[in-house]
Amino acid sequence: MTSTFRPDFGLTAQDYGRHRAGFPPQIVTHLYRHGIAFPGKDVLDIGTGTGALARLFARAGARVTGLDPAAPLLEQARVLDREVGVEIEYRVGTAEATGLPDGAYDVVAAGQCWHWFDAPKAAAEVRRLLRPGGRAVIAHFDWLPLPGNVVEATEELILSFNPAWTMGGGTGLYPRWLTDLATAGFTGIETFSFDLAVPYPPEAWRGRIRASAGVGASLAPDDVERFDDALGGVLRDRFPGEVIDVPHRIWAVVATRGDG
Repeated sequence: MTSTFRPDFGLTAQDYGRHRAGFPPQIVTHLYRHGIAFPGKDVLDIGTGTGALARLFARAGARVTGLDPAAPLLEQARVLDREVGVEIEYRVGTAEATGLPDGAYDVVAAGQCWHWFDAPKAAAEVRRLLRPGGRAVIAHFDWLPLPGNVVEATEELILSFNPAWTMGGGTGLYPRWLTDLATAGFTGIETFSFDLAVPYPPEAWRGRIRASAGVGASLAPDDVERFDDALGGVLRDRFPGEVIDVPHRIWAVVATRGDG
């Protein structure tokens, strides 16, 4: 990623683990449909964060390793793993230089994080880590700003506190990642997407946004507190009720490492 905006998600670890909705289990079904099975497979989840995607793979029967540069997020991941009864090996490291052995994995995945990587280096590293015929997965689970909805209002508020934030207005689609994989020599590139609404109580939505790149991961603590108070006011005034249905889009690209 060429942007100079560099959040530190380690600062948001508790809110991240408590409030950030993980990938829905339906993504595993969609990956099966694209020829990616998990029982007995060795899977690496790079940029694993609090392990949301890694846990889905583990529950589907894979042997999973999670890698992330933020140790506080991995601590939260271990707590969440214990709550659901899965075992995942975690390592501190980066996507561009994992330090892991060649050809050790059947699947290497990156969920909600590819945009933070040096894509050419990360794609080459993923290819190195995969066995011949192994599969790469880049996935996203994004909120959708639609006219008048809570996401649009929230993004406007984030920008008023953090003009350096550049990640608003998204569609949840990432065609550039296909080029990243093709350039690195991957073949059989396919994509899929589906939309769903995620229910958030107002306090949980506030926590979710505190955990985001544009707020808790990049603002000073006093500014985070002021932002949170302001968001609470927006929710009370414009989106009253016990639950807010927040539209999201799941999008993924899958590709195959050839023998060459």
